[in-house]
Amino acid sequence: MTSPDDRRKALEILDEGMANGARARELALLLGVGLTTLQRWRRQFVGDGDGVDRRKGSCRHVAHRLSEEERQRILLTCNQPEYASLPPGQIVPALADQGLFIGSESSFYRVLHQAGQCHRRGRARLPQEPRSVPRLRADRPNQVWSWDISFLPTTVRGVWLYLYLVVDVWSRKVVAWDVAEVESSDIAADLVQRACLRERYRRPSGFGSHQCRQQPLILHADNGNAMRGATLESRLEEMGVLRSFSRPRVSNDNPYSESLFRTVKYRPNYPSRPFASKDKACEWVATFVEWYNHRHRHSAIKFVTPHQRHSGTANAICKQRADVYEQARQRYPRRWTRSTRCWRQPEVVWINPPPAEIELEPAKLSVAA
Repeated sequence: MTSPDDRRKALEILDEGMANGARARELALLLGVGLTTLQRWRRQFVGDGDGVDRRKGSCRHVAHRLSEEERQRILLTCNQPEYASLPPGQIVPALADQGLFIGSESSFYRVLHQAGQCHRRGRARLPQEPRSVPRLRADRPNQVWSWDISFLPTTVRGVWLYLYLVVDVWSRKVVAWDVAEVESSDIAADLVQRACLRERYRRPSGFGSHQCRQQPLILHADNGNAMRGATLESRLEEMGVLRSFSRPRVSNDNPYSESLFRTVKYRPNYPSRPFASKDKACEWVATFVEWYNHRHRHSAIKFVTPHQRHSGTANAICKQRADVYEQARQRYPRRWTRSTRCWRQPEVVWINPPPAEIELEPAKLSVAA
């Protein structure tokens, strides 16, 4: 219950606010107390009232309430070795088979809960804390990379080739790819190292300490064996690259790689028959990567190519488009009731954006390929 001093203080705040022109109902809402409750408190202070709440509440006598001895018997029974790993739903029928009734199943649960023993019983693993949501932000190229491995079919049933793709999240450019006959952390380590050399990424000075001023490259992936391999981990440590992983069994934590693989396998020229050899697969993937990086106008980056955005020429292209639209609007003003089409490049790209970014920048977070 609220003490008399707190009640008097709340009434003083109410009176002061009303004297300054505020409404009583709004003040009560800010105080977190109902208006009728404040009015009742005021009546309790009228005259010589001390403001003490004299409500006695309901007095209920439950004749069938468990006694203390019955409660202790339930606890002792549940903690016996033969019942220690069983829930009340198993204990109560077992006691009934022996001709015993100590209490109902709900009584068992209630007593265990009051004693702090209503939790996982036996050798079951305790509930694990959920992994934090990976939130990665990129506002320039070579800041966040995403990579994954997909299957490519071969003419031999049950034998697959493995397509490795590394994509820059900000520009959507494929910075590295490979086709292999096995899924290996060693191949992934060599692939990422070649990509770093090609993109001229250098290990930040002071990497691994609080003196590192430059933000290191982040490599995001799912939880596959090749992604968790020790070889890849040590190689990334040497190059000054941080690792990021999707949450277990959460498929949309790596959306850019998943979207890219869908673009790969839904291309009109994707082979209708399995690949006859690794060389044939490499030949087709090389053709796809060249088209995707240099000719494919990506919908999420205002229909410029990933190479144009990665190299920094996309802004000039989009500005030229905006000028063309503005000139057309001046020639035919009746055809535009609103502003012209927005060709501005998205400045920030997220993996799992925070709620504030979803509300403020909905147009900058598309992952469609």
